[in-house]
Amino acid sequence: MEEKLEQVSLSSLFQEFHISENDETAHLLQSWERYVEEVEEIIGYKFKNPNLLYQAFTHSSIQENCCESYERLEYVGDSVLNLLIAKEHYFLHPDLPPGKLTRLRAANVDTEKLARVAVKYDFHKYLRHKKPLLKGQVEEFRDATLEYPLHSTGLIDPPKVLADIVESLIGAIYIDCNFSMDTTWQVTEGLLQPLITPANLETHPVTKFYEVCQKNGWRVELVDKWEETGEIDVFVDGKFVGKGKFSGKKLIALNRAAHNAYCQIVKNFSVEATCDNSACNETQN
Repeated sequence: MEEKLEQVSLSSLFQEFHISENDETAHLLQSWERYVEEVEEIIGYKFKNPNLLYQAFTHSSIQENCCESYERLEYVGDSVLNLLIAKEHYFLHPDLPPGKLTRLRAANVDTEKLARVAVKYDFHKYLRHKKPLLKGQVEEFRDATLEYPLHSTGLIDPPKVLADIVESLIGAIYIDCNFSMDTTWQVTEGLLQPLITPANLETHPVTKFYEVCQKNGWRVELVDKWEETGEIDVFVDGKFVGKGKFSGKKLIALNRAAHNAYCQIVKNFSVEATCDNSACNETQN
């Protein structure tokens, strides 16, 4: 028989950890009660144990005796989310082969997708943390998503903490609803909208670039200047065809270089595009 979760209030933390109502921690917990109502309204789910929600929005930079960080809930949420998406796609797309199902699942659970969810619902505003740079990173990411309404396929760099919040929230819901996959999916499906489908699933820019080069027998050369300038130049058969720049992470610079080179090839070499040409804009920072 499954164990039933009892209704728990945040005030129980005061008793469990002997926190005085005059303590600063007590005031933080009391203000969190208002945040709980706001988050519950956003997600359309009422927690039996709001302490789980409190933990789900507590970053490891916060050191408290009364509450651990979201990392364990994130671990649970990551596993649950992957299974939920796999189940949904298995029955929704019976003709898709395993390889494409894997790509489709990855696109709907990766860091960028989940970070977009966090920004869409302003979940970062409820995060308890000591990360002074987070606000600027969130705003930079939010601005970058405007160019790619659904997904950039590796062309922008999302703050991982945003995705962590969504996974920890899913983990908290799963535990709170007594491990009901159906209830967890009802909440999660709404949060993840719009889901990426086979119709709008983009091929990774590096894959697209190398496929078109291989098909035409072209030799590819990458000139790595990332350490000095944050740039990677791309040459095809000795001719410069594009570059990518991103000082924060080399992988993003490589993705942008492949994307830019691919778009230039489509434009100048009369090669049939395998993507929406409107996405072929240079994104360099």
